Amino acid sequence: MLRFTRPLLQAAVRAPKTTTGFVGLAVHPDPLPALSKTYKSTLSLLESIPESSIYRQGVQALTAKKLAVVEAALEKGDVELVEKELGEGQLEEALLVAQDEFKLVGKMIEWKPWEPLEEKPDPGQWQYFGKESHA
Repeated sequence: MLRFTRPLLQAAVRAPKTTTGFVGLAVHPDPLPALSKTYKSTLSLLESIPESSIYRQGVQALTAKKLAVVEAALEKGDVELVEKELGEGQLEEALLVAQDEFKLVGKMIEWKPWEPLEEKPDPGQWQYFGKESHA
């Protein structure tokens, strides 16, 4: 009779992932540290945007929450927990989303949407469905 020891059984159950199941999306060798680094980079870059910016407030809160999930999982090494908590699919997918958000923060810094408009909007341009705008 063959008996599995606990380490051998865990190794058999947790075989390394060989594919993500998505064409063009390779398995990342160590996604948790990469995800953590990307979130930290995004938070750092957000500091270039004024604190009053709604975009900064929203992205900062969401990224900080995601970073907390990843940091907690790094201590435990629980990949499945991160995938479940983030709700963005596999960690490789979450990493793509994080990298895209980082790039968008750079674009937002370039575009400066928090600054006033260069030209006044036409009267009624920001009225929708009979609601008055105070812009």
